[in-house]
Amino acid sequence: MIKSLKFASIPTRDQDRALKFFTEQVGFQVATDQQFNETQRWIELRIPGADTRVVLFTPKGHEDRIGTFTGLSFVTDDVMATYRELSARGVEFTGEPKVEQWGSSAIFKDPDGNSYVLSSK
Repeated sequence: MIKSLKFASIPTRDQDRALKFFTEQVGFQVATDQQFNETQRWIELRIPGADTRVVLFTPKGHEDRIGTFTGLSFVTDDVMATYRELSARGVEFTGEPKVEQWGSSAIFKDPDGNSYVLSSK
């Protein structure tokens, strides 16, 4: 049976720019960075404290996904504190965090315009 999600792919136009964003601004760590083919590398990033990884890679024919809502939701214990910390590092949010019955959330973007949810558990 399926036990977990190994990684989720994040489409990008510029792998170097995306790598810099996710490591320097968001705080992820490089797990793998190696040549995949003549035009792309396989860049796998660790989220500190999590088993699931993200991959900065755009499969051929999926370029139209760059700059869209990714459907990825990253969890934090304190949305407001993480929002303030990432904003101070230059991460762009579409607005201030919202508090709902189920918890708090905010949406942020990467340099390619992909958007993600930052939420509480």
